[in-house]
Amino acid sequence: MQTETLLYIILSGIIALLVALFQYMYKSKHKGKLTFVFTLLRFLSVFAILLLLINPKFNQVKVYTEKPKLVIAIDNSNSIAHLKQNDNAIEALNRIRQNQELNNNFDIEVFKFDENMQQSDSLDFKSTSSNIDKALRQLSGMYKTDVAPIVLISDGNQTFGNDFSVANTYSQPVYPVILGDTVTYTDLKIQQLNVNKYAFLKNRFPVEAIVVYQGNSVVRSKFTVNQGDRVLFSKVIEFSKTENSKVINLTLSASSVGVKSYSATLQSIDNEKNTINNTKNFAVEVIDQKTKIALVSDFPHPDLGALKKSIESNEQRSVEIFKPNQVSSKINDFQLVVLYQPNNAFTELYKLLKSEKKNIFTIVGTKTILGFLNKTEPTFNIKATGQNEDFQALLNSNYAPFLVEDINFESFPPLKGPFGDVNFEVPFETILEKSVLGISKNAPLLATIENNNRRMAVLFGENIWQWRAQSYLNESSFNPFDDFLGKLVQYLASNQSKSRLTVDYESFYTGSGNIILKAQIFDKNYQFDERQSLELILRNTISKETSTIPFVLRNNNYQVDLRGLEASKYNFTVQSNNGNISKSGSFEVLEYNIEQQFLNADVTKLNQLATNTNAKSFFTDDLSALTSELISNEAYKPIQKSNKNTVPLIDWKYLLGLIVLTLSAEWFLRKYNGLI
Repeated sequence: MQTETLLYIILSGIIALLVALFQYMYKSKHKGKLTFVFTLLRFLSVFAILLLLINPKFNQVKVYTEKPKLVIAIDNSNSIAHLKQNDNAIEALNRIRQNQELNNNFDIEVFKFDENMQQSDSLDFKSTSSNIDKALRQLSGMYKTDVAPIVLISDGNQTFGNDFSVANTYSQPVYPVILGDTVTYTDLKIQQLNVNKYAFLKNRFPVEAIVVYQGNSVVRSKFTVNQGDRVLFSKVIEFSKTENSKVINLTLSASSVGVKSYSATLQSIDNEKNTINNTKNFAVEVIDQKTKIALVSDFPHPDLGALKKSIESNEQRSVEIFKPNQVSSKINDFQLVVLYQPNNAFTELYKLLKSEKKNIFTIVGTKTILGFLNKTEPTFNIKATGQNEDFQALLNSNYAPFLVEDINFESFPPLKGPFGDVNFEVPFETILEKSVLGISKNAPLLATIENNNRRMAVLFGENIWQWRAQSYLNESSFNPFDDFLGKLVQYLASNQSKSRLTVDYESFYTGSGNIILKAQIFDKNYQFDERQSLELILRNTISKETSTIPFVLRNNNYQVDLRGLEASKYNFTVQSNNGNISKSGSFEVLEYNIEQQFLNADVTKLNQLATNTNAKSFFTDDLSALTSELISNEAYKPIQKSNKNTVPLIDWKYLLGLIVLTLSAEWFLRKYNGLI
């Protein structure tokens, strides 16, 4: 409290005393035994009122003890149960959480993780994937400003994510509690199967198998590939301590169209602990023919290579690059023709494309001859200004012909194209809108047209190769961009009529992967309808079981997550809530659980993790040593802290009560004694 305020309080006390004495000692004619009481009450009332006017401020200091956090992260993946460590995991969790010494020194918080993480201690060890690195990074972010050592209860077997043992992004020390042992077991396994997703009818397709042996003696095994009960390939393989891996190459015949399932098996040896990893299932979709695309340009450009690589990332498609005068004789070999920045050299080609009613994809850029294009292409017209401009992309969520996911288009570099208004002479659908400095220009950057039994698309900008590169920078993969362009090519290469309900799914899935079906439904004007409710009717063709699962609306599509679906063949129907729109299909789930491929705990990586984070690792039978390590560490001692809070007197409600009480008492006594 400041000296000036203290002087005001003393002065207020003097004034209050003088007022009280003047009222009852000097001015009053009725002095008696209650005079002193009246004087005291009046003094207190006036003094309290003056204190409120001065409103001095007082410092309140609260002293408290803050305990550090102890974060327990427990692995809930199926590898724990497969290694028969689930009971040890639960026991370790309970012993740490219920330890009284640890509770006295730490605030204990429990998280479980598999491919995701959540604050919970409800464990079932059924998850078919795990990401230790992701869990540790999330915990480091949550507790980056706290003292919060992490106890990781895990076998160290990770199926997704970066290598957690060498990561240096964790802000907290990590103490692994290792579930498992260091015993080395003899084991044979199929490490990897490499096979194309598609094969072509009446062709042979390659299969590459990498098989691995862990052991010291010389052993023999037989590698076979079966389709149902038929053995399609068989080979005897010999392993030793030095020759512990083999690469087997074979080819299989694609004799009929459809999804074909196969099983690769490595015959088990005596006393082999884990035989689940001796078998891997795989599938190939046999298709009748490739979709062929002609890419026509009068000059070289980086876009041409990017388009070819992107489109051919799907093995069902092939791209050939031509000059405008080279393709005419082969035009009927192609389902789609991409016209890159057309000029006068395209005159005869345009006439041929129109007469053959070929679907086309036109890309307009800075070298496009707009006068020629406006005269030759009747579906749209570009007002030429002689200037160019850079345009970024905004996704139109109401685009109807096929499902388009937002692959973070706004982060992509701008495309360069001619500046000027675009007028369409026929109905069109906008996929991407032009944007300048984040503001939509309400003009199409990428649009599709359906007219006279032809499908067309037009992109008003060049340098799309930069989009593919940016997609890789964003996601460490070209797949998002390639999938987007692939859907556009699939739409343009087909002449099927537009549907109000579209469903996006794969022909087959592996059991450990995500199984997500996506759908879009549109109203009669082909605007995305988020008011609808969609449901999936799923039928297991082997067990004959049927289930109905609702779709969930997310952004501009409906999704249903079928993760954990048992291996089988399934037929499905997606229908709206009123049942008047539906679409059916089928897919197959291959039996494969990556969490059951592990033989023991990855002790090496867990020890390395502890070393890199300045911690120590422990086995489940040594938890007392973990407790001692945590309690004896000076960095984890509880800290006594104080909190200073400045409070004005006007916030003290008791002072107001004192004023009311003293004034009321004074009035009552004066009234009772006939002084009023």
